[in-house]
Amino acid sequence: MSASEKPKNKPNRPFFSSGPCAKRPGWTTGALSNALTGRSHRSPEGRERLKHAITLTHEVLRVPEGYKIALLPGSDTGAVELAMWNLLGARPVDVLAWDVFGRVWLRDVAEELKLPGARTMDAEPGHLPDLSKVDFARDVVFTWNGTTTGVRVPNADWIPDDRQGLTICDATSALMGQTIDLNKIDVLTYSWQKAFGAEAAHGMAIMSPRALERLASYTPAWPIPRLFRIKNRGEIVHDVFEGVTINTPSMLCVEDYLDGLNWVKEIGGIDATIARAHANAETLYGWIERTPWVEALPVDPKTRSETSVAIRFVEPDLLALGEAKALAVQNDMVRILASEKAAFDLGAYRGMPIGLRIWCGPTVEKADLLDLLPWLEWAYAEARSKNGL
Repeated sequence: MSASEKPKNKPNRPFFSSGPCAKRPGWTTGALSNALTGRSHRSPEGRERLKHAITLTHEVLRVPEGYKIALLPGSDTGAVELAMWNLLGARPVDVLAWDVFGRVWLRDVAEELKLPGARTMDAEPGHLPDLSKVDFARDVVFTWNGTTTGVRVPNADWIPDDRQGLTICDATSALMGQTIDLNKIDVLTYSWQKAFGAEAAHGMAIMSPRALERLASYTPAWPIPRLFRIKNRGEIVHDVFEGVTINTPSMLCVEDYLDGLNWVKEIGGIDATIARAHANAETLYGWIERTPWVEALPVDPKTRSETSVAIRFVEPDLLALGEAKALAVQNDMVRILASEKAAFDLGAYRGMPIGLRIWCGPTVEKADLLDLLPWLEWAYAEARSKNGL
């Protein structure tokens, strides 16, 4: 492999982390100027701001009638855990995993909640489990888009309308980048730090009428941690779905989330964000197809993520030297790009096949991805040379 010439043009915004993700185009700290800092979130103004975040979320995400939204602590992780601790146990459960975070939910069901009869379906990186084997008489927990593997479910057609169990979906890295039929989902969770490019630490749970009925009628056998408690003396705390939070939120973060929601409205709504993610992913996958030393981690093209694109190194000369040397090339490549301020945070997630992970969500500009591509070529050649290849 011959060395390539160092590129001249750098991405205007070299931020390709898969979380926290790039801020929306044009963002400055001025977006936070109206934040209700120094005031209680329980003041009338604070409660109005939090309720506005929920109302605007309903509008932007086109949430179906009867669904309720809660603003929760602990980012997407807290939202998923709250759903599992409050809702699981009434029926047997199937837990699906094809990335690191899906395996976290799998482990929590098996080792923390210790649900009897739980079935687990765990696929190797690059693959989905066999979705035809899912039993919808059971509750089903799954991650729509595997952030660490770049593998996603292609659609919701595999979920029946007449299911008996609940579907609990971690959608944090799929939302706004892929069409999700909320009528197929009973609990959808996400964090602000992904598609909206807002600050981290807060999560959202969107619950269907079926999930709310379960919440009202079922009490788990285990004690519920305070941060997951949305019932009091057996009754749903309905204020949680009106902006009264379980613990103290950051009003700076709330303002940032509102800014992200308003940006989505300004550019044409969720259809526009999906189109942006699609164009970004198409650009990157086109480069992957043309580049002999990489391939997309997802085996089936229909399951390739359009937000968190996972790439594995496949050059035979590199792989023949063993995992340690390949990892050294990956890490050196990431450091070279960062030192040049051409791209940040591109390394594959720990434990995943050696390669890269590049966020293509809607806050990323296609022009920046186009400017990134020659830097990838150059940095890989530099990292190879540094490691004696």
